Amino acid sequence: MAPTSAVSRSNPRDSQKRQGIELKMIYSQGATQIEPDCTRLRRVARDKAQQGDYAQAIEIMNCLIDRNPSDANDYNNRGLVYFQSGQLLDAIADYDRAIQLNPHLAGAYNNRANYYAQQGQLIEAIADYDRAIDLNPVHVRAWINQGITFRDLKLYERAIDNFDFALRLGQLKAHIWAERGRTYHLMGDWNYALADYRRALEELPAGRRRQQVETWLNELLSPLQSDPEN
Repeated sequence: MAPTSAVSRSNPRDSQKRQGIELKMIYSQGATQIEPDCTRLRRVARDKAQQGDYAQAIEIMNCLIDRNPSDANDYNNRGLVYFQSGQLLDAIADYDRAIQLNPHLAGAYNNRANYYAQQGQLIEAIADYDRAIDLNPVHVRAWINQGITFRDLKLYERAIDNFDFALRLGQLKAHIWAERGRTYHLMGDWNYALADYRRALEELPAGRRRQQVETWLNELLSPLQSDPEN
């Protein structure tokens, strides 16, 4: 995805307007009293982002950052919402700010690495995944994402090493089997690829991820199923 133009952020002086949004969000959740609580607002913002209402999620995150402009987590979270909504320049600005505020925030390095990978800056992505893993050796998503990036660089053995370690962490196994299977597939180790694809499909629910693995599996099986006389 090509980077989009950065949108202008809300004016910090417009805090009264955002406060109104904040209170409206609290009332919409059925609260019996006003609860200007940051934890609650983060939860509402997360729910809005998961629903695809990125604009509302960003407005809530703006309120949180106005309240506490030194909270690296809020910048990181807002950056993720910007990234999900395609506002990539705003996303990288927030990731950079989060890391400036807290150089030990592993999630911000992982998210910034995802941005670099999206832009084709794979070496920069690898470096940030390394930093995330150094800070949090059990950051399973950083292990998976770095493995995918190694695969994009055609460093297949290193990618497999990442996926093998990620599996030992005991999380997101279906996703790891899918990505390891794809790596084996590209390496030409079709038996291993087939086994991993089938493991992944046993656990993945219906959705885009499952469809992707099914596409990879069909791609793998297609030459084997074709009539050799054709």
